[in-house]
Amino acid sequence: MKKILFLLCGSFFLLQVVFAQEEWVRKPAVAGAFYPADPNELIATIRDFFKHAKRIKTDAEVLGLVSPHAGYPYSGIVAAQGYKQLIGRSFDVVIVISPSHAEYFPFSSVMAKGEYRTPLGAINVDQKLSAAIAANRKTIRLSRHGHFQEQLAQKEHALEVQLPFLQQTLGKFTLVAIVMGEQSLQACEELSNAICQSAKGKKILIVASSDLSHFHPYQEARKIDEKCVALIGDYNYRELFRELQNKEVEACGGAPIVTMLMATKKLGATNVKVLMYANSGDTAGDRSRVVGYVSALVFKSKKNKKTSGKRKSSEYSKQERQKLLEIARITIEKSVKGEAIPGFHVISEKLRQKRGAFVTINKFGQLRGCIGYTKPILPLYQTVQEVAQAAALNDPRFPPVFKDELKHLKLEISVLTLPEKITDVKKIEVGKHGLIIKRGYSQGLLLPQVAAEYHWDRTTFLEQTCRKAGLNENVWKEPGTEIYIFSAEVFGEDGN
Repeated sequence: MKKILFLLCGSFFLLQVVFAQEEWVRKPAVAGAFYPADPNELIATIRDFFKHAKRIKTDAEVLGLVSPHAGYPYSGIVAAQGYKQLIGRSFDVVIVISPSHAEYFPFSSVMAKGEYRTPLGAINVDQKLSAAIAANRKTIRLSRHGHFQEQLAQKEHALEVQLPFLQQTLGKFTLVAIVMGEQSLQACEELSNAICQSAKGKKILIVASSDLSHFHPYQEARKIDEKCVALIGDYNYRELFRELQNKEVEACGGAPIVTMLMATKKLGATNVKVLMYANSGDTAGDRSRVVGYVSALVFKSKKNKKTSGKRKSSEYSKQERQKLLEIARITIEKSVKGEAIPGFHVISEKLRQKRGAFVTINKFGQLRGCIGYTKPILPLYQTVQEVAQAAALNDPRFPPVFKDELKHLKLEISVLTLPEKITDVKKIEVGKHGLIIKRGYSQGLLLPQVAAEYHWDRTTFLEQTCRKAGLNENVWKEPGTEIYIFSAEVFGEDGN
């Protein structure tokens, strides 16, 4: 009798184990709706998307990806542009971060264990890393929310639709599955910190699942989305979050994008390459009410020595450069504190010549403000004084600098040559020239060091300057667009 009871108890224990494992198997929820349920048809669909996707030339280390999550007929071609860049690469783990469409919960939900399934097979959850990311965090929990939704009529799709693409490009990989129910800045910062701290030493890929604007007429959607795409391309996640909050731009996965950009920056990423933008009016829908999609790659350059964009020989002496930096520093500190700015005694004739200049403010390696004059309106030292104050207080992309930030700021000055209008873009030398692009009332400017730091080629530099002007990236090719080049001597408080 005791033996029978023991066997029965043992069987009950085994059943419990089986049920515990089964309940952490996340089965496909939107196969047959958002993408084909038949494995062969699904593979053929993805491969057809890849045939139309372009592979960019880069040997850089990929850390992140922004990818859309609509039904494949609508957004699949855009998603494929990003996933094609992963072919031939390998990662220790892939972290997919998605928004929650089906339910609200006040935290980021990390699937604790088990597996996610698609028609192409099962993907094992990295239980150890998932637990580490969620450990002792206020806004992150191991949870079934956002993953298992049998009780809901609508099932979450944003994370699931990324997986077949990953399976086709990477083959076998382990997964950390995160659904963000809370999309506050605190939630983004805590999740990005948790990922960076927990994934130390691992080769990871972070995928942010997000569509852009929803249900606007075609032209209105493009206008909203171009601004959002430009902020992603500029790696400007702080401004992106602010504009999402202010409803200037839209992205249903805005917090996942911000989190991914934050985390990859901390992990050493240097570049964002926007690969493709389109909306449902371009792909599979009418143009009366469209949804926007973007694919963007985040990577770290393998170049050991960062090109600075500075001239080989300096026009200004060490003492002259130090004087200008001193003027900029004192002006910013006095302005932020609300104190009077002193008059500066300048002897150098070079510093008294009229020149255009920009002052760039960085904080912890991130842009905090940048304002300048392209034309020689004032003596150089006065130009630096004026634009330093404006960069600290009046850059429309950032709030004014606060007193407690002053000790963390690093300043950089760019002294400009006169802009030269060109008709042949082959004259542009990346690393030497800055660009100004004008069309109508729109104007965009990027300094020489920007293209050098991001290792852009000439075409990308032109496209990014168009975006800076709020224009379509290819408008530089069109008649009526004015292109100017200039050079700059660049020096900063780091001694360079």
